Amino acid sequence: MSKLGNLGARLHRGEISYDFVGKRKIWYGVSILITITAILGLAVRGLNMGIEFQGGAVFTTPTKMSTSVAKAEEYANDASGHQAVVQKLGNGSLRIQIAGIDTGQSDRIKQELAKDLNLDPEKLAADLVGPSWGEQIANKAWEGLAIFMVLVVIYLAIAFEWRMAIAALVALIHDITITTGIYALVGFEVTPGTVIGLLTILGYSLYDTVVVFDSLKEQTKDITKQTRWTYSDIANRSINGTLVRSINTTVVALLPVAGLLFIGGGFLGAGTLNDISLSLFVGLAAGAYSSIFIATPLVADLKEREPAMKALTKRVLAKRAQAGAEENATEVRGAGGDAGEPAVVGPRNQPVARGRGRGRASGKRR
Repeated sequence: MSKLGNLGARLHRGEISYDFVGKRKIWYGVSILITITAILGLAVRGLNMGIEFQGGAVFTTPTKMSTSVAKAEEYANDASGHQAVVQKLGNGSLRIQIAGIDTGQSDRIKQELAKDLNLDPEKLAADLVGPSWGEQIANKAWEGLAIFMVLVVIYLAIAFEWRMAIAALVALIHDITITTGIYALVGFEVTPGTVIGLLTILGYSLYDTVVVFDSLKEQTKDITKQTRWTYSDIANRSINGTLVRSINTTVVALLPVAGLLFIGGGFLGAGTLNDISLSLFVGLAAGAYSSIFIATPLVADLKEREPAMKALTKRVLAKRAQAGAEENATEVRGAGGDAGEPAVVGPRNQPVARGRGRGRASGKRR
């Protein structure tokens, strides 16, 4: 068995564990800090909305263009007076996007671009995108997101309980905020592919959270009938028991997405992959983090507020304190017997004298 597999087996059996729930205030603080950074990025820089949402024109050159991306971007900026986005496609052609222009401007810009690029205007393909179409996409995306959230809450409330539904909803909002904030900070273009990526990572994050919740639900059956574990203890065991599984599934999912983002979008210059690959990469990582460090600790916080769980915690702590006191007393008795200084307590809690009659109790000799 591999070291990771052995570690996972020991975590699952409870032989070793890390106190995720006990250190939840640290994770909450880290998440709040990241979320504030993401919100500041959205407020200060805003999202770089793609042409599909703003409207504008897309010009595509013939194949094997010798003009560089930087030069073509300069030509497009001068011709339109707007910030243009230029991408080099796999066949060597250039894709020039200019947002916020109408049909009349598009015809004039097309003529100027063809002149600057030494092209026949008829060979420069132009496609117009209306802003109303982008607005419809945005509205549909928000509607889909709202419906998804409502269905998630209803399902988790029925399958598990309302506290788990709230925790999962907080985790999903956490993932969306971080992902959109990263988009604002990086400046990547937001396209319909980005929306698809966001909806994809929400489903993945929910799956990862439900795996932990299912383990937690199974282990907390009849929890109040025992006095060994508190709810937080069992929640921590559930996280540790599924930890290696969560890590494995996240890494396996991140590897191909990282290939799209860093190799396809970075080294090969396939910029059209950036919109969906960044949302998937950030969202998958944030989803795994929130499932372990946010959702389950939050459920433990909510459950520990219940009167039954408070009473259970008192009983468990009292039993542990009693066991600790008995253990300390045993250690003291053992230490006293070795040193010969304090009296040793006998079976009837009566002191037994030492040094007389070869260790026999004091009394008349027979």
